[in-house]
Amino acid sequence: MKQKNSILIKPLIILIDLLIINAIIFLISDKEYLNFLFISYISVFWLFIAYYTKFYNVYRYTHVARLVTLLFSQFFIFALAYLSYFTIFKEGEIVNKQFDIFSLVFGTITFFKFFVFYLLKKYRLEGKNYRNIVLFGEIGSAKKINNLFHTKNDLGYRFYGFFSNKVYKSKYYLGNYSKGFKYILENSIDEVYCDPTKVSSKELIEITRFTETNDLQLRLLPENKAIYSKDFILEYVGTIPILKPKPLPFEKIETHILKRVFDIIFSFTVCITILSWALPILWIIVKLNSKGNFFFKQKRDGLNGKQFYCYKIRSMKTNSLADKISATKNDNRVTKVGAFLRKTSLDELPQFFNVLKGDMSIVGPRPHINIQTKKYTEEIDNYLIRNSVKPGITGLAQISGYRGEVIKKSDIENRVRLDIFYIENWSIFLDIKIIAQTCINFFKKEEKAY
Repeated sequence: MKQKNSILIKPLIILIDLLIINAIIFLISDKEYLNFLFISYISVFWLFIAYYTKFYNVYRYTHVARLVTLLFSQFFIFALAYLSYFTIFKEGEIVNKQFDIFSLVFGTITFFKFFVFYLLKKYRLEGKNYRNIVLFGEIGSAKKINNLFHTKNDLGYRFYGFFSNKVYKSKYYLGNYSKGFKYILENSIDEVYCDPTKVSSKELIEITRFTETNDLQLRLLPENKAIYSKDFILEYVGTIPILKPKPLPFEKIETHILKRVFDIIFSFTVCITILSWALPILWIIVKLNSKGNFFFKQKRDGLNGKQFYCYKIRSMKTNSLADKISATKNDNRVTKVGAFLRKTSLDELPQFFNVLKGDMSIVGPRPHINIQTKKYTEEIDNYLIRNSVKPGITGLAQISGYRGEVIKKSDIENRVRLDIFYIENWSIFLDIKIIAQTCINFFKKEEKAY
């Protein structure tokens, strides 16, 4: 079976998995519980989770250890979604059979996944479901590829040979680069391997365009130094290293789940232990100091640019410029109590309510007033990348000295640089470190805290 027919394998496996899940529920539970709502809920969530865990991204070169990781990731998140249904809808007697159902689903899907995995390997050993490949490079890389696919027949690759502008006396030498494109089309080649150290930049561009135009898979053999790049994940087809871009932390569903759970627990704790008594005291102090509302709300950019009301304790006299001009040094709009609140960042306390609502996170890029967002979007490269995550009460830029007023362009450039670094290098430990440093800064005299 050639690659053109192989595209049907994944949809078929997905369909069988969904049938297995629903069949087990039908057989173990009372039939009346196999309703349209439940089937839709389970099926949609299974597919949604599989998309983010890449559960069905299993290739002929995938290692067994990777298969085990995929299974546990998929079923851990699916278990939460599955059990949540009964918490919300309370489906009666089926509640008592959840463990039996889920255990059987896990066991059956696991068996089926390994069965298909090894069945396809056996199928390829018989010379079926194979892919034809060629290489643009030199004889060293060609020998490695040929030796690998000759000894690993279960991968299902057939190496036809290589193209090089340097002439070789080898049965696998197919000619120079100019003959390669015609040969590939005439011999139904499926994948093109390329050693970028042996072709020019112009030739690499031509090879890339050719593979894209003809719907062929292009694989690059990396240099040794590229193998250690933090921007790529190294995978192996047998013993041959292949590079693919490294997914960013916020491209993983587990990152969003972990961060949201942490936000809720931390914010709820702060609300109970601090805000419950601090806000009434601050309300009295603010009210005695100046007229106006205790809370101040202002529209800011949130996740993906969605507008939300950001809450603060009012630190200024009521004025018409609040949405146009941020606070500056010795700003006469700031009240005496407001100066203290801003210096200690106590005016930000109501934003824990924003976190509980889901508009903000504890840690993230600080949201700017709308007029600044519009200005910086036009002036600063990659500014809108900040909107790819929820804004935060505190952030890496703030603990690094880039808080408060933007005096010169480098202030906002450095702030954006640190925000992007945070997005690309997030970890729960980084969040904890930023929170700890924010608490330390509470007792320090910061120059731009006004």
